[in-house]
Amino acid sequence: MTPRPDSGVESRHDHRLLVRAATMYHLDGMTQAQVAERLGVSRPTAGRLVARARALGLVQVTVTVPEDLAESFHPGEERALEEAFGLVEVMIIDESDTSSSPGHAAVGRAALGRAGATQLRRRLQPGDTLGFTWGPEQLAVADALTGAARCSRVVQMDGAMSTVPYYSGADHALTRFAEHLDARAIRLTAPLYADPATVRALKRDSVVSPALTAGIHADVMLFGVGSVSTSTTLFEGAYIDAAVLDELRSLAAVGEIGGRFYDADGAELPSSLVARTLSVPLEAIRACRTSILIANDADRHESVRAALRGGYATVLVTDLATARWLIEHR
Repeated sequence: MTPRPDSGVESRHDHRLLVRAATMYHLDGMTQAQVAERLGVSRPTAGRLVARARALGLVQVTVTVPEDLAESFHPGEERALEEAFGLVEVMIIDESDTSSSPGHAAVGRAALGRAGATQLRRRLQPGDTLGFTWGPEQLAVADALTGAARCSRVVQMDGAMSTVPYYSGADHALTRFAEHLDARAIRLTAPLYADPATVRALKRDSVVSPALTAGIHADVMLFGVGSVSTSTTLFEGAYIDAAVLDELRSLAAVGEIGGRFYDADGAELPSSLVARTLSVPLEAIRACRTSILIANDADRHESVRAALRGGYATVLVTDLATARWLIEHR
């Protein structure tokens, strides 16, 4: 009768092979083909050995942040938000040296703008169309955007003209983006809100229609969110009045993107504004390849959370306070 192999001995041999393969691959920097050649196994087997070593906990990877930068980096919070909301990337800005200084809100917005500009430099391709909604954060990105980034076109995603003197920054942002990105500017020469008949006519207009179409099909979108209160930009700029605000509150609105309001789950609300709005639809933002949400205002925490729940962003750029609130209330 042939004796059975000693299972303990076989196990030791197996683990030795796993350790050797993992050491060669992770510490010696060998490729899987080189590991296979050294160990006398096939390349697929070498790959399985390396994967098995990781699965058994034989490989541990440690990433260490330098002490002098530890307060500036927040990888734990970034990873937590990415997992909680299915985001491609979260970028948390460092405001540790500005939070107590005079004008820290403006300084913080500038820091947010620099972070947003970093995202655009990494993600824009020369043939892309960049779409943006107007707002102070997007304006900060436009002002901070310098470097080698290029794209084909830049388009305004929401109307901005108003019947009262109010500086939306849309024209300035469009001009700055186009200059920095060496791109063709496409202006949406229309009001954000108008009566339904006017909106229908403008959507057929030979100038407005192509601009809206370009925005809908933008490859990268940069946007912020607004809250539902008397301190919101739309109310302060007289784009909406108290009656509309009351209607939105009755519908449990928590935020808006490009003048389109949504509830706590990010679903667009059937308010009277829907037929009056000239901007890229929310579903187009949700379908965009790369959609960057940039926000850091405590008054808009719920607006940000609802936008993330609605799936409108693939990338979030924010501050630490907002990130921690989102984690706590996810």
